[in-house]
Formats: sequence, C-alpha cells, structure tokens
Amino acid sequence: MQDDIKIKRTVKDSVFSDLFKDKKNLLALYKTLHPEDTNIAEDMLHIGTINTVLIDDLYNDLGLFVRDDKILLLLEAQSTWTVNIVARMLLYAAQTYQEYFERTQQKLYGSKKAKMPKPELYVIYTGKKGEKPDVISLSGEFFGGEDACIEVKARVIYESDSKDIINQYIIFCKVFNRQVRKYGRTQEAVTETVRICKDKDVLSEYLAQHEREVLTIMMKLFDEEYQQELHWKDKFQRAIKKEVRKAEQATKLATEQATAARMIQKGKMTLEEISECVPSLSFNDIKKLAAEIAPAN
Repeated sequence: MQDDIKIKRTVKDSVFSDLFKDKKNLLALYKTLHPEDTNIAEDMLHIGTINTVLIDDLYNDLGLFVRDDKILLLLEAQSTWTVNIVARMLLYAAQTYQEYFERTQQKLYGSKKAKMPKPELYVIYTGKKGEKPDVISLSGEFFGGEDACIEVKARVIYESDSKDIINQYIIFCKVFNRQVRKYGRTQEAVTETVRICKDKDVLSEYLAQHEREVLTIMMKLFDEEYQQELHWKDKFQRAIKKEVRKAEQATKLATEQATAARMIQKGKMTLEEISECVPSLSFNDIKKLAAEIAPAN
C-alpha cells in the first residue's frame, strides 16, 4: 500500500469491534468489569447484535450476554463528548431485550412472567475526563434530575493507570489520535500506532496476531467515507445554489413589482397593458398591486 493512502475517520470503532470478537479478549473485558466473578468462562459469554435500522455507525458498540442472567452494553464515546449517548443506550437496551426475548422464545403477551437478564451499561470514553461524570443518566441529562417513567444509567470508563484490556484500548485510541495529528490520515499514522502500541505492550498480543487485519480494517473503509463527504459537499453546494436562485428570483420579482407599481401610479396604461409589459406578474397580481396602491393615491 502507498503512503498517501488515506484511512477512515471511524478507524477506532472497527478495531473495537474486531478486538472483542475474540472470546479471549471478551472474557478479559468482562473480568475487568467483574473481577469478583471467578467462575466465568468463555462459553458463558454471548455477543448480542444490534440492528442498524435503529442507529447508524454501530462499529463501536457491544452487547454482551452473560449466562443469560446479565446483559452488558458497552458504547465507545470518542474525544467529542455528548450526553446523547445515554439516549442511544436506551434504544440499544430496548432492542437488545427484544432480541433476547425472541431468541429465548418468550411470549410477553402471555400470563407467565418473562425472564429478563439484569442490565449493566458502560460508556468507554477515549478523550480527556476533565470534569465529566463517572455516571451518566437519562433523567439527569434530559429531565433536570427529576424522576421519570423511563430511566437509564451508565458508568463512564476513562483512562487509568490499569493495564486491563479496556484501558489498553483507550490508550490505543489516544496513540492513534496523536499519530494522526502528526502524519495526517495516512498509512504512516496507522503503522506508527501499531508499532508504538506493541512497544508499550498495549494490545500487543492482539496487534501481533492481527496486524494485517488491523491495517486492512483501518484502510479499507476510506472510500466509503470519502464518498459520503463528497455526497454531503455536493448536497451543501446544491442547497447553496438553490438559495441563490431563490434570492435572485425574489430580487427579480421585487424589481418587477416596483416597475409595475410606478406604471400604475402614472396611470398612462391599463392594467392589461401593464400585465403584458411585466410578464412575470399575472393580471391578478397587477390587480392586487393596484388595489394596494389605490388608497395611497
């Protein structure tokens, strides 16, 4: 691949998804969140899918079933903080439960009480913590802290001194951001990110085993993003042109209305004759304009 090849802006999202497809890494993630659960095993973990009909750009979101008695939803929030992520959590949770009920063939309209795994919601934030909260809630962010019929609470995970797999992923993202600032969105930024992280023992085993896949993940989706950027640029330019045309038409109409008004005020021509001289105005338009001018005369 050439050095001037660009990479997709959502590169970290795809790495997030690929990283935790490996049951070993998935188990390490769960143990990071629940170190007290010493009886957990890889075959007790099941990744749940989230239908892209609800939300676009789901590469960085993960639904995890644990023994069918617990659901963990993890979302990555990148360096731009938004409280909207808790609203996304609400939609994800609803869809994840729907898929669970379908998979377990439970009938919610029946009289038998359904079994519902207990939810745990997490946000993995790859930017600076600053004064951001450790817990984010739907009521706190959207309803002024008042009790609401629907509530969602999520724990926010930031960079720490830990060497667990979640913190390693956060560090990977920050290394990547620094390399992009240095080299731009190029292959060099990718290879330097991989090299630095391997040297620092950050996701080193994953990167050593999947370096080619990681490079492919980081590079292959640029065309899609580039085409999307072109689409929005074209859409923006077409919108600008449309507004310019509207402004030109409004200016032309105002000019012709002013011309017709002067002709009416002079009283040397009939309304029919004026209508023929100003074709963009209908005879009814001329009559209406004459009626507006008449009181002033």
